[in-house]
Amino acid sequence: MRGVRWRRAASQVGRSVAVWAVSTVTMLVLAGILPDFRLRSEDGDSATDIAVTAAFGAGAFGLLSALVWPLLVRLLLLVPALVLGLLVFFLNGALLLLALNLNPAERGAAAPETAVVVAAVMSAVASATGAALAVRDDDAYRRRLYRLSDRRRRRSGPPCPSTHGTVFLQLDGVGHDTLLDAVGKGLMPTVARWIEDGGHRLTPWRTDWSSQTGASQLGILHGSNHDVPAFRWYEKDTREVVVCNRPTSAIELQRRAVRHAGHDGLLAVDGASRGNLFSGGADEQALVLSIAARRRSRENRSRDGYFAYFSDPANAVRTALSFIAEVGREIGQSTRARLSKQRPRVSRGGLYPLVRAFATVVERDVVVAAVTGDMLAGRTAVYADLVAYDEVAHHSGPASRDAQKVLERLDRCLALIENVAEHAPRPYRIVVLSDHGQSPGETFRSRYGLTLGDLVRAGCGMPVPRRAERTRSGAEARAAVRAALRIPVEEGGERHRPERREEPIVLASGNLGLISFPDVPHRLSKEEIDARHPALLPTLANHPGIGFLLVRSEEHGAVVLGAFGAEIPLADLDDNPGPLAPFGPGAADAVRRTDSFPHTADIMVNSFHDPADGEVLAFEEQIGSHGGLGGAQGRPFLLSPTALSAPVREGEALVGAEQVHRVLRRWLRESNGPQVPVEAGEEEHAA
Repeated sequence: MRGVRWRRAASQVGRSVAVWAVSTVTMLVLAGILPDFRLRSEDGDSATDIAVTAAFGAGAFGLLSALVWPLLVRLLLLVPALVLGLLVFFLNGALLLLALNLNPAERGAAAPETAVVVAAVMSAVASATGAALAVRDDDAYRRRLYRLSDRRRRRSGPPCPSTHGTVFLQLDGVGHDTLLDAVGKGLMPTVARWIEDGGHRLTPWRTDWSSQTGASQLGILHGSNHDVPAFRWYEKDTREVVVCNRPTSAIELQRRAVRHAGHDGLLAVDGASRGNLFSGGADEQALVLSIAARRRSRENRSRDGYFAYFSDPANAVRTALSFIAEVGREIGQSTRARLSKQRPRVSRGGLYPLVRAFATVVERDVVVAAVTGDMLAGRTAVYADLVAYDEVAHHSGPASRDAQKVLERLDRCLALIENVAEHAPRPYRIVVLSDHGQSPGETFRSRYGLTLGDLVRAGCGMPVPRRAERTRSGAEARAAVRAALRIPVEEGGERHRPERREEPIVLASGNLGLISFPDVPHRLSKEEIDARHPALLPTLANHPGIGFLLVRSEEHGAVVLGAFGAEIPLADLDDNPGPLAPFGPGAADAVRRTDSFPHTADIMVNSFHDPADGEVLAFEEQIGSHGGLGGAQGRPFLLSPTALSAPVREGEALVGAEQVHRVLRRWLRESNGPQVPVEAGEEEHAA
């Protein structure tokens, strides 16, 4: 402990000396630029004398700012804010003049108006330098968060209850096996300590077919993800494409979930939602997508998290410098991957470095600051999403060195939040979970030279891009169309061109594809699809990059289609899984549930999956993907304190986001009494 204190003291002294040196250089530069500011006597001085004068002036100004400025602010508390804002500059200038006059050699001098400018510049430079030196210092960062949150707590009113609060931290996209691998490699020492000391238990859970944040988080926070077949899908009744991370779609999905579940959500009682797609019914919300499109009001303050965080200049400098460093890191890593001809690989140019830096730095820092503020304010339940790993793994790969570095930084965030809990006004239990995992693999386009949309158009006999025509898949699709339509050869470039209204809408959600025919108001049957496009279903089902299809048959009900004519009704999948066999236990139930949704697409397409290496083929440009069945994407985790009841009974599986919601709701009741209505049977399970 004594060694730690000495290291902290030495670090603080080192930062103070560095700030003093930078301030001295700044004063010298300003003296050379501004005509009414000098650091030498009228008779002239040597360079050494001028440097000593600058050092003395910078040091005196720093001490006066540290000692006198707080007293001046306290004396001026009754001054109106606007007047105080103007006085700040003049008072700062007065402190600089005083610092120069304290020099016994009387070498420095400045005009009053110039002193105001010099003082403002030096204060900004000193603040930026101090914050930059503390960027990697979590102790300094934590102390700043304490100061910010302490002011908020003093305004919050009555004292906090002595019961436990609960913080739910979602590590977006981190699968169960990925977490264990990171712990085994020493990348996440905080998580390792929690597991090894017996304070937390690690439980895997299984997602629905749509293994993505929209479906999982809606189910976890609101208790229902009914009728969310994918990340994006076409709804025939409204003739609109719904996208989970589009604000208008998120608002509608949350409204549907509340209506279907019958309650406002997990966080309806003294809760806070931070960095999520949905609010969970929380009163306190920051960076929540489902309220981002609403008119701004006291009840709708999604962006206030940014303003609260960046109002502290030290936070702004810390995050800005880290943002720039992350952009440079991404450019360097992508360049290295390109030069080494790494495979698989996707494009990482354009705005992506900025997008990655926002997710891994800005969003992380703002959300962590908001969570620590909630804890120090004594809030009962907090749910926050940290998206950094998911963003990087999409483009670098789930097991890449880039993604592993992000896991290390996320572990430091967990350690910081754990330390803040020790200073909170009430005890807290920290639950860490993920919404899905990520499965590796090259893209469908990279392997076969055409997109799923190209393959669908080829199977329908529609024109496709020339690059897709030249591929083997495109040629086979055209041959299947000719055979189905009994067209022996293509002559003079003539092809079967269906009417424009027949063109399907093809959407991708990771390795899950959705094909809808917008000119038909109902869900097309297999027989109707065969009548319109006789080669389409065989083309898709027999393609090596496709695992299986889901369509509805007039004769057998919903059926799964696979290669070589496989056609299995959903009711028979337990006895004969057929093309679902490589996707493991639970796949049949997931497909059955999705088939029951009102907005399930006419054709649901799941990519190939290799159980040996966990590989899938994304229909989007991602080498780490999620959204369908296959591999680690469908196996996230739940890391909970052992003080809470077990998520499920021994031997049972935790299946679906809606069941995870019921578990989290039970834990809130164990700590704080009823939060939302209790469902029948839940109390017996908790007992």
